[in-house]
Amino acid sequence: MRINLLLFIILGLLFTSCWPSSVSLIDTGGMPEEWKTFTLKTLENKAPNTPLSYAALLSEKTKDAIQNNTRLMLNPVNGEGELSIEGIITSYQIVPVALQEGDNSQKNRLSVSVEFSIFVTKPKEEKITLNTTRFVDYDSSIDLASAENDLLEEVNKQITQDLINKLMSNW
Repeated sequence: MRINLLLFIILGLLFTSCWPSSVSLIDTGGMPEEWKTFTLKTLENKAPNTPLSYAALLSEKTKDAIQNNTRLMLNPVNGEGELSIEGIITSYQIVPVALQEGDNSQKNRLSVSVEFSIFVTKPKEEKITLNTTRFVDYDSSIDLASAENDLLEEVNKQITQDLINKLMSNW
């Protein structure tokens, strides 16, 4: 009986000494502690053939992704956060990628390029630029108009993940 009690006490001490003192569901990565808020100016669209609402859509998806995947909160006053993010959609293309006989393509690729400028005010002032190009392939037999929203959703996830990775990295 004493051996069981002694074993229980030793195991209890071992487990409690290894238990994490705090649990955070949001990884802060290499973000400085001074960063609390961010602002994001609606992205500018300089790419031909882009849907008219795409710049606003990607801007909102980016705000949501940063708030949901980092500890940063959106500052309602544009340009007032520790981070101020601006961006330009520089390219929006659909190109064939899997050619078959007779110059027909089996797959097409929708690709989007965005250039982000990140202005940091704390702990020191600096400007970081991130250029990202992301794509999704789809079957050429699919009508783009019917699939474009789903395709853009996938591309948006990739673009926002690139921005979050940049924010979370050790610069």
